[in-house]
Amino acid sequence: MEDDDGVKKEAMEMLSEFQVLPRLVVFDLDYTLWPFYCDCLTKYDTPSLFPHARGILCALKDKGVDIAIASRSPTLDVAESFLEKLGIKSMFVTQEIFASWTHKTDHFQKINNTTGVPYNEMLFFDDEDRNIVTVSKMGVTSILVDNGVNLVALRRGLSEYSQNRSSSEKNKQRWFNF
Repeated sequence: MEDDDGVKKEAMEMLSEFQVLPRLVVFDLDYTLWPFYCDCLTKYDTPSLFPHARGILCALKDKGVDIAIASRSPTLDVAESFLEKLGIKSMFVTQEIFASWTHKTDHFQKINNTTGVPYNEMLFFDDEDRNIVTVSKMGVTSILVDNGVNLVALRRGLSEYSQNRSSSEKNKQRWFNF
């Protein structure tokens, strides 16, 4: 298992490679930041993060990129307890954790209302394809993770975000020159 400082250092270097960073990076919880479903545990259990998660969160914060949570967990008390136990709860500018059948569109509308960050300036990591598809349609760059968020997923997310922003800027220029 890699240490948090080593992952953070590598993530910081990676973030420096990109000219444009997202204003907000949003994470799912279950099987994205941590390797379990909250509703299968109690708030008295001891949680853990995926190996790269803490280093990535710390690097984003140090680079001035806000982070948020969008989770469809029906066990808010367990999720909040685990965030507290892991010492990461205060890192997030907003935490939208509630049961929903909307594939996270409600979560992102609330995040947008709370932060004022446009959807196209957000990057999202989740382990469920249905959430990726739906949230992408809102204009959010969305990345499917197989085994939790890691440095490979972060690079893919930053690359796709950069490409999406570049395409968006080119389209704006076409309209201004029309």
